[in-house]
Amino acid sequence: MAANLPNQYNQSAKQIVERILETGKLSRQEHLQLVNIFLSDFLVSDEGRSQINRVFDELQAGRLKFTN
Repeated sequence: MAANLPNQYNQSAKQIVERILETGKLSRQEHLQLVNIFLSDFLVSDEGRSQINRVFDELQAGRLKFTN
C-alpha cells in the first residue's frame, strides 16, 4: 500500500492539472492541493512536478483565473 502512495499523488495531481487547464480556472482549494502535493517532495514524480509547475506558470502569466 505504501508503494502506491506516490502513484496516487501523481494521479491526483494529473487530474487536477487537466481540469484546471481545460477550464482556465483555478480554485483556492485546488491551488492548496497542488501546493501540498508539490511540497511533498518524495511523493510526487518529476512529471507530476512539471505538470504542477505548468499550472503555476500559466497562473503567473495571467492565463488562468482564480475562483472561489
